[in-house]
Amino acid sequence: MGALPARFRRERVLMVGCGDVGLRTAQVLGHGRRVRLLALTSSPQRVGELRARGIVPLHGNLDDAATLRRLSGIATRVLHLAPPPSENLADWRQDPRTRHLTQALALRSRPVKLVYGSTTGVYGDCGGAWVAETRPTQATTPRALRRVDAEERLRWWGRAFGVDVTVLRIPGIYAPDRAGGPRERLLRGTPVLRPEDDVYTNHIHADDLARACAKALWWKAPQRVVNVSDDTDLKMGDYFDLVADLYGLPRPQRIPREGAQQHLSLMVLSFMNESRRLRNERMKRELGLRLRYPTVRAGLRGDAEPG
Repeated sequence: MGALPARFRRERVLMVGCGDVGLRTAQVLGHGRRVRLLALTSSPQRVGELRARGIVPLHGNLDDAATLRRLSGIATRVLHLAPPPSENLADWRQDPRTRHLTQALALRSRPVKLVYGSTTGVYGDCGGAWVAETRPTQATTPRALRRVDAEERLRWWGRAFGVDVTVLRIPGIYAPDRAGGPRERLLRGTPVLRPEDDVYTNHIHADDLARACAKALWWKAPQRVVNVSDDTDLKMGDYFDLVADLYGLPRPQRIPREGAQQHLSLMVLSFMNESRRLRNERMKRELGLRLRYPTVRAGLRGDAEPG
């Protein structure tokens, strides 16, 4: 590859899907490397917020391919955290947003690196087994199948166009200051499964995930997949018991799996139908991420380790 154009001598990072984790990643990048941060947004209301954080907003909509042409050649590195759509789909197994993005980025001056935030749901139910990145995907839910489609498309695109693509498989994201966290679920009184029916669940603190995203943007590992998960080994009900104890709230009601559909949404039930424990050695050894919050207990208490 020849010398970069003058405007690219300062790296430009494009964030696609700049929600909570994207903003945390931007903060990490802002404290480290000299980069110019850009973010795709379809909301005029977010322009001021992004600018206030030192991020250049770019108007565009992943559901409208025609609005994405300006992304061609604009960034040297891309962080893709946008989820697939859940409605108005021609094929419920495919992610049209990722297809639109890769088509736009392929037009000219392609990025040297793309990092995609996927989900550990692509593994499907593993019966509580320990799961490494080499395990074949066996997604069963529509949203997980769309993630598999996005992963496969991006890895093919990376090989076809010479772009270093890294896939981060992400479990449940939490942080005390993150909206929609476990405390809110406890306050709503959502029950959990009784111990004999319970499933293993996995977690990552939002700040550790942001640090993983930032590291992956400069990690030379073409088409590599990484589980981004902490060291916690807990079943879902025990996790919410821990949260309740730490926050001084009542522990959730335990219910049998049979009849749980009367108390829980289809979305929550789908999580309770899958049990796995994630191996994270590749994240630590290859990506080089040292967890600041190695367990959910540490993360919920704010007991950060140096690093």
